[in-house]
Amino acid sequence: MPLLTLLTGFEGRIGRAAFWSGTTLVAVALVLADIGSVRLGGVHGPEITAFAGTFALFPWSALAAKRGRDRGRSWYYGPTLVIAIVLSGLGPDHFEAAAAKTLGAFSLLLWLVALIDLGLLPGCNAPVPVAETQADAKPAE
Repeated sequence: MPLLTLLTGFEGRIGRAAFWSGTTLVAVALVLADIGSVRLGGVHGPEITAFAGTFALFPWSALAAKRGRDRGRSWYYGPTLVIAIVLSGLGPDHFEAAAAKTLGAFSLLLWLVALIDLGLLPGCNAPVPVAETQADAKPAE
């Protein structure tokens, strides 16, 4: 699968190797953006890092959608999991101590679900629906 399609397309299925390759690529890009924002951004470094993190939600959601589909889930399972992780991870800075601990625990639980379900478990052998097959492929009879 081409790199652009891997990181931007929500169609199709990918295995664990492609999922981890794409995830690693996005994580390395975020680390480089963070290092670059500190060195080049000066005072605006945190804003540059926040922008890069927000921008990274799209490829991570695309990877999670394809991997979720490979696991036999609907296309929106992966992106919903990614968004829930990010939102619950942002919450503790804006709440009191008890609520912050609850949101932190919820975020950790979602990370574990994503790690196990999307990252570690093998793909489902279910047939791909006709709408998801390639245009030139014949559906199974």
